[in-house]
Amino acid sequence: MIEILITPESVGRRLDRVLRDNVPDISRTVLQKVVAAGNCLVNGRVETRQDVKIRYGQRVVIQLPETQTVLMPEAGEVDILWNDEHLLVCNKQAGLTVHPCPSCPENTLVQRLLARFPQLAGLDSIRPGIVHRLDKNTSGLLLAALDEPTRLALSTAFARREIHKEYLALVSGFPPEQGRCSVPIGRHPTVKIKMASLSERHGGKSALTSWRRLWSTPDKNVSLLAVRIKTGRTHQIRVHLAYLGHPLLGDRLYAPKPVQELSPRQMLHAWRLDFVHPHTGETLRFACPPPEDVSEAALAACRRMQRLVIVGNPGSGKSAILRQFIAKGFPVISADDIVSDMYARGGEAAQWLQQRFGGNMLAADGAVNKAVLFEAMTADPDFCRKLEEFVHPCVREAVKDFWRRQEESGNALAVAEVPLYFECGWGNFFAPAPLVVGVQCSFPERLRRTASQRGWTEKKAIMLESRQWPECRKMAACNMVLDNSGTPEDIGHLAEDLLEYIDRHVESRACAELEKLESLWSEVRCEGKSC
Repeated sequence: MIEILITPESVGRRLDRVLRDNVPDISRTVLQKVVAAGNCLVNGRVETRQDVKIRYGQRVVIQLPETQTVLMPEAGEVDILWNDEHLLVCNKQAGLTVHPCPSCPENTLVQRLLARFPQLAGLDSIRPGIVHRLDKNTSGLLLAALDEPTRLALSTAFARREIHKEYLALVSGFPPEQGRCSVPIGRHPTVKIKMASLSERHGGKSALTSWRRLWSTPDKNVSLLAVRIKTGRTHQIRVHLAYLGHPLLGDRLYAPKPVQELSPRQMLHAWRLDFVHPHTGETLRFACPPPEDVSEAALAACRRMQRLVIVGNPGSGKSAILRQFIAKGFPVISADDIVSDMYARGGEAAQWLQQRFGGNMLAADGAVNKAVLFEAMTADPDFCRKLEEFVHPCVREAVKDFWRRQEESGNALAVAEVPLYFECGWGNFFAPAPLVVGVQCSFPERLRRTASQRGWTEKKAIMLESRQWPECRKMAACNMVLDNSGTPEDIGHLAEDLLEYIDRHVESRACAELEKLESLWSEVRCEGKSC
């Protein structure tokens, strides 16, 4: 029997969908059959309509069919790593339930083991030989007994915490390098299939989980942990890590929706198992690398949208490169355009200047009079500093929001032209860090361009140049430099070279992360009896 108390999040939803979300281990089709058969009560009354809308505070109770009491062997794959006449160690695949239960009476690990080891039929139990379990969607090492004396001995060893297990957990965020959690765990007060962090006076039982961080994505949004549990509470790792703010990727019970969507299953794998053989006294150590979906989920978390910053001194040709990306359909933003909007009528900078200096800074149309502004900046360095202290944070937040929106839209690349990126000290501000590409050409050529294309005087060009790093210093800080000393026709070739560089960078970054993960798995392959 499963009870569900309807919370505000479920109000107005169909009954079958509410059941599906609260009982994820049972298919929606099976749950619909349970409702149709009259085995669902809503506030004590039988409800057979699957599409009835649920109201706040209702109590839903479903009665699942009884599990069969006679086990039948079933054919199916079982990855047996080691066995003798007394016990076995297998690598359970994700998606396979360990033993029959009301929600899964057939196609379990026990029934597959029974087909391989007929002697299990002599153990009087619906889960013969099972001394510990893994959740259905958790993969990895599982120990089972082949006779009753061994089962009793292993059960005792587990109770005395003499059998040591270590798990791999792919989690959201960047936990400390190592740590522990001792929050008690008990049955969730309203959702019976869930566990929760509860005080002991509210039914919580002692639980101790420790971890060490093995790897994380470059942006630190996802981490791989090696986790040990000193107690064996139901869903212990999942509950503790969610409590700490680092839920498992793909965990449909304990992770928020965005983290659930990062993997088709909870990213938990039992990868190490150490115990003393109850009959021989030999210490046995097993190690098992995770299935491919763990590496795939980890690498997918590394594949963030590529952020690109274009820098360069006045007249270098930054905007010409930006136009090439616009023509190719990539989303772009320009710091100069952001500032121009701020200087327009009603813009933040226009209002700020008016409040401090009255109407002298504004033209007749209400926009900032840029000629007056330039003279004020030239005459008073302190005024220039105060203006930058107001404008630059606004530009930075606009660029940050632009990248966030473009990544949410699924774009692979988004480009920002930010001339003062280094001068503003933004090199370590954005996460993940963008690629920074510098555009350069000789100072005399830049003077010629700003005079012919923008009408700048040499005085103005030199003054604005002085507010930036020297070109050689700026280019040295970039990931890549484009030499724009050629003709306008050469711009297209420069943009193509840049796109090829970005592709190589993305591929190289993915390969580097894959090598890190493979090195971890290689260490495991060289340990224990699974080699």
